[in-house]
Amino acid sequence: MATIFQHGSPTTVINQEAKQAYIREILQNIKDAQQKSPRKVLLLPPDITRYQSDAGMLTQLIYAELSPTAQIDIMPTLGTHAPMTEQEIRSMFGANIPLDRFKIHNWKQDVKIVGEISGDTIHKWSEGRLNYSMQVGFNKLLFDGDYDLVLSIGQIVPHEVVGMANFTKNVCVGIGGADLINKSHFLGAAYGMERIMGRIDTPVRRVFDTAVSRYLGDMPIFFLMTVIGGQAGETVMRGLYCGDQDGEAFRLAAELSQQVNLDLLDAPLDKVVVYLNPKKFRSTWLGNKAIYRTRMVMADRGELIVLAPGLKEFGEDPDNDRLIRKYGYRGTPTTLQAVKEDADLRNHLGAAAHFIHGSSEGRFSITYCPGAGMTQAEIESVGYRYASYNDMTRRYSPDTLKDGWNTLPDGERIFYVSDPALGLWALRGNFSK
Repeated sequence: MATIFQHGSPTTVINQEAKQAYIREILQNIKDAQQKSPRKVLLLPPDITRYQSDAGMLTQLIYAELSPTAQIDIMPTLGTHAPMTEQEIRSMFGANIPLDRFKIHNWKQDVKIVGEISGDTIHKWSEGRLNYSMQVGFNKLLFDGDYDLVLSIGQIVPHEVVGMANFTKNVCVGIGGADLINKSHFLGAAYGMERIMGRIDTPVRRVFDTAVSRYLGDMPIFFLMTVIGGQAGETVMRGLYCGDQDGEAFRLAAELSQQVNLDLLDAPLDKVVVYLNPKKFRSTWLGNKAIYRTRMVMADRGELIVLAPGLKEFGEDPDNDRLIRKYGYRGTPTTLQAVKEDADLRNHLGAAAHFIHGSSEGRFSITYCPGAGMTQAEIESVGYRYASYNDMTRRYSPDTLKDGWNTLPDGERIFYVSDPALGLWALRGNFSK
């Protein structure tokens, strides 16, 4: 089967009418491939933190097409994120899908362990950095729901853990279990974030692809993937791809995302200002995309300013929040030493990976500017500088800044990013090959 639909280019704009037509074509192609119409379907779209993926609209279109003849369940791929509120569900998925169709994934309790990736394999793929096995588990509903179609929906975009987000990651992390999530994230951190982001073939990608092919190979899973770019200050769909576990559709989409979502510059940036939309970013667990996605382009001794009006916590999960408050974002050597010394942290390797990802490794300063939801003492306790959101936005206003270079009235030149989730900012030399 491999790729059953592909359409996109760096200049393509897929409008609403085209989306509806393409979804109908994709669903017909799936029916033809399976030689039957699905009667019970599980949709796996992302949660509100990936709102810009357009997966919400695609989910609505798919539901409208299939619900007259099939039972549809929808499980947002939360991973470690907090469950979506009713307001968030309605904002992302519209008003026409009954709320009882939405299922919640609990990454600690609702998982069936089906196998493992061996320690020898991880040792090889990590180039000798790690030597532990990973339990492979997925939400029980995947096995108990008796689905004749599972459709994973999401966006291909550069990602700090796996290289390029989505495809098998949407299943392994989105509805995966604690061991697979924690240890895969730590694998990415130990291997090196700068060696992973924006790349298609990475050690973590191999883990996810192997887990799905080995333990879900007989399941009727298809992957519907978008590529989203910017145009005139708005987001537009540049590509739409669908395929099975073969991975060909993912690679096509990822190659387009590399063209659309990599913002490659010729020289490091001394001052970068990033805005975190309060509707999506209420924790550093999510908001640190401001760091992940710009770290490769930051100059030594540069300054990263994060405007975070909605910030109210560090980790969305209570254990992760507790560990962030205990250890903070203090770089790789300090984190690795803490992992050696603290069994509690060794049992939460995803948090340890997050500490590494959220650090500048001492190269540049990070100034967080929260609203009223977090105090100066809290921000500084985890290793960041603090500045008042109101004070900073009087100088760096999201209402007046444009993406890319800006020159302020007094001559200061800064680089502005309005949504770090949309891409990766790096030096051209990082991707010379």
